[in-house]
Amino acid sequence: MPTAAPAATRTCLVVDDEEAICQSIAFALDSQGWTVRSCLDFDSASQALQDEPFDLALLDLRLGDRSGLDLLPLLQDAQPGVPVVIITAYASIPSAVEAMRRGALDYLPKPFNPQELRRAVGQALAAGLHQRMQRALDRRPLMESRVPAMQKVFEQARKVAQSDVAVLVLGETGTGKGVLAKAVHDQSTRQKAPFVVLACPSLSDGLLESELFGHEKGAFTGAYRDHKGRLAQAEGGTLFLDEVGDMPLPLQTKLLRVLQSREYERLGGSETLQADMRIMAATHVDLAQAVKEGRFRQDLYYRLSGLELALLPLRERAEDLEGIAIGMLEELRAETGRGPKKISREALAAFRRYAWPGNLREMHNVLERACVLGEHEELRLADLPAAFRPQPKAPAAPTGGQDGGAGLVSIEEVELAHIRKVLAATRSLDEAARILGIDGATLWRRRKKYKL
Repeated sequence: MPTAAPAATRTCLVVDDEEAICQSIAFALDSQGWTVRSCLDFDSASQALQDEPFDLALLDLRLGDRSGLDLLPLLQDAQPGVPVVIITAYASIPSAVEAMRRGALDYLPKPFNPQELRRAVGQALAAGLHQRMQRALDRRPLMESRVPAMQKVFEQARKVAQSDVAVLVLGETGTGKGVLAKAVHDQSTRQKAPFVVLACPSLSDGLLESELFGHEKGAFTGAYRDHKGRLAQAEGGTLFLDEVGDMPLPLQTKLLRVLQSREYERLGGSETLQADMRIMAATHVDLAQAVKEGRFRQDLYYRLSGLELALLPLRERAEDLEGIAIGMLEELRAETGRGPKKISREALAAFRRYAWPGNLREMHNVLERACVLGEHEELRLADLPAAFRPQPKAPAAPTGGQDGGAGLVSIEEVELAHIRKVLAATRSLDEAARILGIDGATLWRRRKKYKL
């Protein structure tokens, strides 16, 4: 099995029998700092999985007489945890549902533009990281903290776990909203029944409705068999709606009916079904503001927010930071079989100085990188990304010249410092490029120039 790729170099496997598609994907991702390996058939893709590690895979649904779905078990066996996006010109809800059932994280119909491709890639990477982070945190007692505000949240969570009150988990991206929801389920009377997750932003409107309610054979073109849907899958357990603030308004109306009457119908069906599950939701969106702006139904907001649990960002949990980092490193070591056994005082001090814009998810990524690249038993400051290390002071300009330029620095030094600051405070290269006012290709060239 290939070893994991260093976090600093992201490699994508593209499998498509059209060479032009492979080239266009490579061009779109190159500006984001990706290295792309293209394969035009099933056999070459199978070999590629044995040759080198990948951080992402884009698989065409049809490969001559084979299917990209047939590659999924090979990929999961050779390189477990690699996020997969299915791409196809033969888009249909059943094929998308089947792809996700087999482990794909997103489904992108052709033709697509570079922006749509990058969106799908970003979502797949975030979803894959969330899954790995959840596995690392699931084995630890999450609902512990030395911060009074978090202690109160966790105490409320323990109390509400024994009821069926709707829970809305609030917090920035990466604060562990899904992990907290799972912890509530595990302490509830429904713990032996399924905990089912539906990520609202990751699916198109039509696919999201089918995935939530299910559909019956013949409900639409390509519906060749019945599909239960997440409501039925969560029967007796908990349905967790991740990022519910991104749910389209028409679907909000149908979800409201489920919450009010516990009844629904599958797409194409006339039979009214009963829904016996607890519904929990999470969002980083200010739903009260979304209600004012007409983007979210007020009555649905009230139904979902029986109890609101607001998670603090990691930068406001200084007392917990060391314990979380050490525990997460232990779990990653157990999962990867390698990496440092402890964290140096200098590295912990850098952790405390850092703002952690990506919160727990970003910490998981940093420590996962250390497990892959670290060569010592102790995680040192030098093992961390550049954003964690003190930046060298700009050299003092000569004094006494005609311009009296004491303390002045070159434009390049100002640019380098500003790019570093923006990269440290943003969650993606696209976001950093927007803030800097440049395109992705220009940012990639600047990062290459300054070795960022």
